[in-house]
Amino acid sequence: MSEPKDSVIACRNLGKTFDDGRLRLQVFDSIDFSLARGERVAVVGASGAGKSTFLHLLGGLDAPTTGEVWVTGKKMSELSDAARGRLRNEALGFVYQFHHLLPEFSALENVAMPLVIRRMRREQAFQIAGDLLKRVGLGERLQHKPGELSGGERQRAAVARALVTRPACVLADEPTGNLDTRTASTVFELMLELNRELGTSLVVVTHDLRLAARMDRIWQLESGRLKAHDGPQPMAELT
Repeated sequence: MSEPKDSVIACRNLGKTFDDGRLRLQVFDSIDFSLARGERVAVVGASGAGKSTFLHLLGGLDAPTTGEVWVTGKKMSELSDAARGRLRNEALGFVYQFHHLLPEFSALENVAMPLVIRRMRREQAFQIAGDLLKRVGLGERLQHKPGELSGGERQRAAVARALVTRPACVLADEPTGNLDTRTASTVFELMLELNRELGTSLVVVTHDLRLAARMDRIWQLESGRLKAHDGPQPMAELT
């Protein structure tokens, strides 16, 4: 299977099946997908369609049953666990519906963590993290722990953490799903603004077609297949 050219992330013939010995569930099969540098893509679909599973496979957090995934030209199946971890740290950022900030650390320490893991000097990592937190409007909250931040502030800190390494791509799984409408719009606009500024590619799993419509492309995961979304659809069918 040849390497896709000029793609930040790509997959070919991707399939995932869960088998517990009694029940065999095929989530999807034979998915082809590629993402260009700086491109913004939304993935929509009904609950249980496999959107989060698809994102985990693209990010190397899970292994496919069939097919291959490439991240910045590297085939994930050919890498050791340690090499995959390094590639995720260097090339990818992750944002989830729940922020997953470490509660015992400040916002500054949480955002600096990916740089510290890279063995960057602590002072430099904190400088970069602090600058980005100021960029997302948290300059006065650097020393606050997650429990001292609002939901929107925690999610903005999570976005900053995902982008602090200037990754080739950010994978976001319902990044605004736990926020009220106004805060969700603010956080999503921030993600798009940083995408434009840093040139980072963006894959967003969302059930909200209003947010998805602001992306370059919309793909719908349905009946185990990924296909281009081709027009309006009632929101109820995607929740």
